[in-house]
Amino acid sequence: MNTSHRRGMAGAGSAMFLVGTLTAVSATIAGYPVFGGQAVRYAVAALVLLIVVRVAGPPARRPSLRDWLLLAALAGTGLVAFNVCIVAATQDTSPATIGTVIATVPIILALIGPLLEGRRPAPSLVLAACVVAAGAALANGLGSGSLRGLLLSLGALAGEVCFSLLAVPLLPRLGALRVSAYSAALAAPMLLAVGLAVDGAVVLRTPTAGELAGFAYLSVVVTTIAFLLWYGAIGRLGADRAGLFAGLIPVSAVITTVALGIDRPGAADLAGAALVAAGVVVGLRARVAPREPVAPREVAVPEVVTCESVDTAPIGTARGSA
Repeated sequence: MNTSHRRGMAGAGSAMFLVGTLTAVSATIAGYPVFGGQAVRYAVAALVLLIVVRVAGPPARRPSLRDWLLLAALAGTGLVAFNVCIVAATQDTSPATIGTVIATVPIILALIGPLLEGRRPAPSLVLAACVVAAGAALANGLGSGSLRGLLLSLGALAGEVCFSLLAVPLLPRLGALRVSAYSAALAAPMLLAVGLAVDGAVVLRTPTAGELAGFAYLSVVVTTIAFLLWYGAIGRLGADRAGLFAGLIPVSAVITTVALGIDRPGAADLAGAALVAAGVVVGLRARVAPREPVAPREVAVPEVVTCESVDTAPIGTARGSA
């Protein structure tokens, strides 16, 4: 295993662990208008990322019209539609059901990711992704709900998948830093428009001190840093291998709640964590068809950075409050 792969594994694992911590942070902003809060979150993250691009960003070509269309599709599906589906789904089904459906992300990435890169899916990696998904679903608690809630959960799953797969053709051209910055910048006005349609004039208000701290954490840690780490990992590992680490989100959520004294893990939580760990180990050892490496200059993530649920939903995903 070379240095690039080790950095990719560390980045993917760290990104998904950070995303999992948002479960505990969600309580601090539960009273803020959801879509307005998301718009603020992505706007702040985009500002930070664009400053980094301006000051220390690696050289990259200007985005073409096709790049902008892909970025808009990424923001519209992986960030905006994802959040809209999550918010709507929580009205018809349990957070555990939503988390269980989204837990199948590693399987889909293991199947579709290689095809987008001109490779065949590795059977052993698909099997490992199934183990990871089973572990994540078990840690989420499985749950139950209505048909409408299930369909909305599937919509959120599609958004989660698009967040990773639509980035695959963009990363070699723009790099992780610019893909993160541009997608966040495009998502902010989209979410604000949704918020205006749903909440009207109260879409934005002055946050309390606690809400301000929560938004700061979500903007800088869960969005800015986690996005960068995740897209950097996809560039180094491919979407199929990186996708295995999505199973760490519910495990991280459990660890965070325990560390903060909010809850204690049950037998299902521990068993789910064990399955996730086993699946990740097996998947990373699987043999896959060779892939064309992405130039390090274009996807390099700074060693020190100063990138699945919504603020009101107690489940974790790549961008939720992605």
